[in-house]
Amino acid sequence: MDLLEQWWPLFVFVPLAAVLGWVIGRRGGEHHRDRQVSKLSTTYFRGLNYLLNEQPDKAIELFLHVAELDKDTFETQVALGHLFRRRGEVDRAIRLHQALAQRPDLSDTQKIQALSALGEDYMRAGLLDRAETVFNDLAQLDQRAPQALRHLIAIYQAERDWEKAIANARRYEQATGEPMGRLIAHFECELADRHRSNGDAAAARAAVARAYAADPVSVRAGIIEGRLDAEAGNTQAAIRALERAARHDPEFLPVILPLLLENYEQTGDRSGARAFLSEMCEHYRGIAPVLALTRMLEAEEGVGAARRYLGQQLKDRPSVRGEAALIDLTLAEGADARATLHDLKHITDQLLVRNPSYRCNRCGFGARSHHWQCPSCKEWGTVKPLLNYAVV
Repeated sequence: MDLLEQWWPLFVFVPLAAVLGWVIGRRGGEHHRDRQVSKLSTTYFRGLNYLLNEQPDKAIELFLHVAELDKDTFETQVALGHLFRRRGEVDRAIRLHQALAQRPDLSDTQKIQALSALGEDYMRAGLLDRAETVFNDLAQLDQRAPQALRHLIAIYQAERDWEKAIANARRYEQATGEPMGRLIAHFECELADRHRSNGDAAAARAAVARAYAADPVSVRAGIIEGRLDAEAGNTQAAIRALERAARHDPEFLPVILPLLLENYEQTGDRSGARAFLSEMCEHYRGIAPVLALTRMLEAEEGVGAARRYLGQQLKDRPSVRGEAALIDLTLAEGADARATLHDLKHITDQLLVRNPSYRCNRCGFGARSHHWQCPSCKEWGTVKPLLNYAVV
């Protein structure tokens, strides 16, 4: 890390210096500007010298002076604004990019570039309303401005304005051809959860239907549908929805199982529950369905049968949580070495406390509770239960 901090000015500023050098060299043949080119060249080489001597602040000032001497260096001024933003000088970046965006001599491409940079400045400063205005203007200026639409989607996610997020995700899909169904389905599920919390089951079901239309294998839509059916007293429909969701992505089984088993309990269909859990044991390498089957065996056939089944399963899929359950069963059965087992149980419990139950497949963020949107990288549907620590 120290080495990176030591050399980052070269990585950031040398490309800028190269651009400036190219601009100056290109104009070196214009005799009527020899004096100005000479002045620019001197400033350029002084700035490069500051870079080589690890004095980035002085280099920025000189390159900014180059931009002031020659207002045609549009790319240089945009790059300087980016550098200000990266260094935390957001106000300075805003002023620079605002001035650029207001220039009447810009081409459409340059106008888009300046507005995009200004919008990113506003987002970095937390001025989401201003950023929204800028990116909406940019999208109107160029209907195929995907970067602007991307920023608008991010803004509406932060503001939890799911309708606008959906609308702009559809615009992005039309502009780029990139499928956005999975993201749109999560936005629709956010609306469904909101309607469900407000007691509007009909609106929640409509949002779930739209989520399925956007992503036919949406696990989250299936879970919400199952909850809605369970709350309406339609346990069979809830079971079907939850089992379908689990089959779409068995990795979410630990999230689905509590409600699913609760509905099975209400119907009294223990054989159906056991058949589904046995099916999941074949497709899911985690411990959750095994522990659920173990508890059912304990209730129906006793502690000994449950302990034997769990011990056999743990040979194929070792698990800390499975080990803890096996210790509980051994203690309940009254086997020998009780003190040793108590110690092992304590150690296992401590290990479980220190380890997350869920992890983001994209950025590695660990959590004790489930999040549909990763708090770290903001990606949707990537936080999944860990195989060894997932619970029912």
